[in-house]
Amino acid sequence: MNNEEKTSCFFGHRDVTHNIRPRLKSIIEKLITEDNVTEFYVGHQGQFDSMVYSILKELGEKYPQIRYTVVLAYLPDEHIKELHGEDTIFSDGLETVSKKFAISKRNDWMIGQSGFAVCYVHKITGGAAKFKEKAYKKGLKVIDVQ
Repeated sequence: MNNEEKTSCFFGHRDVTHNIRPRLKSIIEKLITEDNVTEFYVGHQGQFDSMVYSILKELGEKYPQIRYTVVLAYLPDEHIKELHGEDTIFSDGLETVSKKFAISKRNDWMIGQSGFAVCYVHKITGGAAKFKEKAYKKGLKVIDVQ
């Protein structure tokens, strides 16, 4: 099993329109227990990302073999450091990308590292829908949170 097969990323709309937390937690726990996923990459742009991070933090206590990382699109400030401490990375090459394209570049990086993508997409437009489609095209196992 290569590293990508043990890694999952997440894409979702900024706003969570209904209570998806129990379903999302169940999906993540299944990735850990049945698919042997041990590495998780999540963004930092909205309610979905915050929910994923809180679930991963919670499950990290139950499953100490997992690692979860907030992948930043922009250089971290003090607020980010206070929220996530050491749980962040800023991928190589993003420091030269304009803010307009930073999230897309970061998301492309996460897809490139992953074998799974957990997606919360309830609108056909926007970044979440775009990166869900990219994950399919790159051959990731895409799991819908609906």
